[in-house]
Amino acid sequence: MSGRTATRSSRTGVAIALLRLAGAVLLVAIAVIHGYLWQQGYSGIDVIGPAFLVQSVLGVGGALLLLGVPPRLVPWAATLGALFAAGSLAALVVSTTVGLFGFVETTAATLWWESFWVEAAAVVVLVALVVLTTRRTGR
Repeated sequence: MSGRTATRSSRTGVAIALLRLAGAVLLVAIAVIHGYLWQQGYSGIDVIGPAFLVQSVLGVGGALLLLGVPPRLVPWAATLGALFAAGSLAALVVSTTVGLFGFVETTAATLWWESFWVEAAAVVVLVALVVLTTRRTGR
């Protein structure tokens, strides 16, 4: 292995570690936002309330999975995390535009924009992690 290949491999390893950490932090942020909103009154909304509680649990679980799996399973964990974040983002946008389960949200709602940007960032970071780890493992 040449020095340049070793340096590239080392940089890729650092990038993967940072993306794993950033992805986990963003998944926890999604969980915290949904948990907070659930406590602030969303718990009383049919379907939406329980969904927010599930989002909190899944966000923390996804973060732990992303940090805890062996390197060969990181692409799978990152894919699950990206799908979770994309689904959360899609639900946010749908609830704001046409409504979701009879509930219509507004961009003026508490933490709406924070949710939007955290979920969008999670999708970007986790997809980048999938691409980088898939390319590295050759799968």
